[in-house]
Amino acid sequence: MALQGEKPASMPERHTVHRSPFTVHEKKPWYRHPWPWLLFAGPAVVAVAGSVTIWLAISSSDGLVADDYYKRGLAINQVLGRDRRAASLGIRATVSQEPQGGLRVALSGGGSLPAALTVQLIHPTRAGHDRTLVLEPVARGVYRSDALPIPAGRRYIIVGDEAGSWRLTGEWILPSVRPLELVPSRD
Repeated sequence: MALQGEKPASMPERHTVHRSPFTVHEKKPWYRHPWPWLLFAGPAVVAVAGSVTIWLAISSSDGLVADDYYKRGLAINQVLGRDRRAASLGIRATVSQEPQGGLRVALSGGGSLPAALTVQLIHPTRAGHDRTLVLEPVARGVYRSDALPIPAGRRYIIVGDEAGSWRLTGEWILPSVRPLELVPSRD
């Protein structure tokens, strides 16, 4: 034990020493203790999380609620009529993704084939990622587009003729190796 007024040999010179009758403690600066850092960690994490949340809110496009929701609700019968028309014509479609990124739709049934098809790829939550494509015929009953690659993820797909007289709907998870079979709904 060190005598009063002497510093123990193991203590560095730059720190002061707190002495009590029973123990000798080295006084460290505040930043050498773990507790202040633990207390600072909570608010620091909250500040970072808040910054990330603000960045996501500003940079992402969120779909707005439609102003004409009542009119859209009334138009649902017309949409259901398009589904019934596809069922009555017996139209079926096989949708596949081309290796270069375009879409290929093979249409069967329905008698006369349309001059072009419209394909809507709808993102479930972000309207900014929706796409509407017009596919031109490349062979009898086969339509193709040279669109840019579609980002991976879940999409709702609507295939119909340009006149809007019928439609086929489905859900597609991209990228997909297997083609998507669209058949008319029986609602």
